[in-house]
Amino acid sequence: MDRISRQNSASDYLFSAIEPFHRQMLDVGDGHEIYVEQCGNPLGMPIVVLHGGPGGGCSPMMRRFFDPAIYRVILFDQRGCGRSRPNASVEANTTWHLVEDIEKIREHLGISRWIVFGGSWGATLALVYAETHPAAVAHLVLRGVFLATQRELDWFYGGGAARFYPEVWHSFEELIPEDERGDMIAAYNKRLFSGDRAVETRYAQSWAAWENALASVTSNGRSMTPPADYARAFSRLENHYFLNKAFLSEDGYILQNVEKIKHIGVSIVQGRQDMVCPPEAAQALAARHPKCDLTMVPVAGHAMSEPEITRALIQITDRLTFQKAELHL
Repeated sequence: MDRISRQNSASDYLFSAIEPFHRQMLDVGDGHEIYVEQCGNPLGMPIVVLHGGPGGGCSPMMRRFFDPAIYRVILFDQRGCGRSRPNASVEANTTWHLVEDIEKIREHLGISRWIVFGGSWGATLALVYAETHPAAVAHLVLRGVFLATQRELDWFYGGGAARFYPEVWHSFEELIPEDERGDMIAAYNKRLFSGDRAVETRYAQSWAAWENALASVTSNGRSMTPPADYARAFSRLENHYFLNKAFLSEDGYILQNVEKIKHIGVSIVQGRQDMVCPPEAAQALAARHPKCDLTMVPVAGHAMSEPEITRALIQITDRLTFQKAELHL
């Protein structure tokens, strides 16, 4: 573990950059093709990475949280984003479609059980997937837990986080007429799906900028304007999911169904200063789950690229390599 000690940047903690040994477009039906890649050891411990957003897509950095000599790392871009097609489409795009896409990937690759790794929305999806297909999950590694509750949506889009970044919230809010500001998700939805590409892009960049500005504990409230195509896919998909309460049947669905995964080990890394997904969700999950290990990182926010978040996640993936037999992988 000396490899990750006395360092102060996320890149110093990560494993070396690698390229996939296999890439493909997988037809999952409903007119959707999703991009899937595999990295590391083809015969190694299988782990699937679920990106955030919804709509964030995978990045090359996500390959580097796992020892490539030991892990078989599967990454994919969820419906409508990244390299998956059609881009920015919300047709046949719900949490339940994504859950079944994950199963299709597992079955297609001939994997019986795997570790599921996800942060933010990826943590939400990991939990819903595990509750739906518990026999397929050997362990959950979660970061920046989001349980997709109304309380969490109200925090981020209803003025909670705005109290800490009022100037950033003003930039997000001022694009919306005052009489519509009581429901910012619905107000942005009208513009993100207006049918006017220029309007959609303008509001998409504003939606993405609000979240990006709050991701790091060191944020000064400013963020770069995201590229138009990325912002449009990310913002349309995220807004679509949040407008529909993540397509879950009831508020608090994940905690109400946690009994289904109480036999599965869960490792959580949570930034104490996370402004996007506050720590109370991670604490609530840990309190309900008897096999949950919660690492609260004192000086860290939401982003997986923050140094101490990165280090904690890699410590977990390193530790799991010694548990292969008990994980039945």
